[in-house]
Amino acid sequence: MKIAVVGTGYVGLVTGACFAEVGIEVVCIDIDKEKIEGLKRGIIPIYEPGLDKIVAGNVEKGRLSFSTELAPHLPGCEVVFSAVGTPPDEDGSADLSYVLDVARSVGRNLQDYVLVVTKSTVPVGTAAKVKQVIAEELAKRGVDIPFDIASNPEFLKEGDAVQDFLRPDRIVVGTESARARTLMERLYKPFTENGHPVIFMDVPSAEMTKYAANAMLATKISFMNDIANLSELLGADINSVREGIGSDTRIGPKFIYAGIGYGGSCFPKDVKALIRTGTENGYNLRILQAVEAVNERQKSVIFDKISAYFDGNLKGRHIGIWGLAFKPETDDMREAPSMVIIDRLLQAGCSISAYDPVAHHEAKRRLGDQITICEDPYKAIDQADCLVLVTEWKEFRIPKFEQIKQLLKQPVIFDGRNIYNKEEMKLRGFDYFCIGINTRST
Repeated sequence: MKIAVVGTGYVGLVTGACFAEVGIEVVCIDIDKEKIEGLKRGIIPIYEPGLDKIVAGNVEKGRLSFSTELAPHLPGCEVVFSAVGTPPDEDGSADLSYVLDVARSVGRNLQDYVLVVTKSTVPVGTAAKVKQVIAEELAKRGVDIPFDIASNPEFLKEGDAVQDFLRPDRIVVGTESARARTLMERLYKPFTENGHPVIFMDVPSAEMTKYAANAMLATKISFMNDIANLSELLGADINSVREGIGSDTRIGPKFIYAGIGYGGSCFPKDVKALIRTGTENGYNLRILQAVEAVNERQKSVIFDKISAYFDGNLKGRHIGIWGLAFKPETDDMREAPSMVIIDRLLQAGCSISAYDPVAHHEAKRRLGDQITICEDPYKAIDQADCLVLVTEWKEFRIPKFEQIKQLLKQPVIFDGRNIYNKEEMKLRGFDYFCIGINTRST
């Protein structure tokens, strides 16, 4: 079986490499010539644990290749996955220009039947637009070539995407013909034989499932952050509250950790797009509007704590930051809380040195010389007025606390991810501040 995956970003590259891993012949397409040439040389443009080995192994076996053109690879290709970006427009809606460009390319070059599958996260109704564009291009050519469309949204967690793809808890597929369903059943047979379920549904329902899933997870995060802020005011411990409600099987323990807000390429964009979709259809998604508002406010909570500790006198302070990516095991800084914290600290007149084990190149690209990017975590806090922990990388969980005390001008830690214990921090002689726990009396 031969397939094409258009787009070699986070979703497309993982999709193509993992399908190749189960024995399918895959060509990954991207218009970025530099990226494609890099992939041919084994250079992976994103950080994702295990992806480099899978790409290299399948290129060597001849199952995975890369190209800048779709047309030469369409003959003999049974499925074309569209995994291009859908960045948010200024109004919050998803920009579908790249998705529709793929559809035009298919329509202009199609010679035999193909199934076009939308893998990108797109609003409900996008597959219908893809179908219309392909049909229009075929009509311009004066040909009548059969094709189908389908929706197969991804549910990959950055930092664990390879395992999520190879061992999914569910595979959602939306089709509108028996032929398309049969093709998708063949494609996912290696997964269903290993017990991973495929849930078939209509195309609009599959498109909605992706947005609804991300919106629900974002809602859990914002809800917990709201409760954390109230708990802190009332003297409750959010970690105890989390344990208490997480044991309820109707709620569960996942995505109820208090922190400084969600970020990344999915939740912020998808919540905005779903809100926009509701508005366009005359429906006000008030819960999601509140989710978004809570999340934006939460990103400033740590800055407010820092400002309060120094009595609003931040000008000339030097701040050391650990963690820049929006979450561990990725270099993704899109919508990262670190960007909001850094921006507010800079506006307040602070200087900043920061360390992230993976996102340092991305930070340099985004921030330039506004802050100092260090290659060692302890160098980042040398003579800093405080340490601010933003991303909960494993290497930060048991640091050299005595060395931290020696390097800081004063022993102050602002923990945006609640990875340290307040009582232990007190015994070690730190002023310690976290999320959802009143530590002022400790």
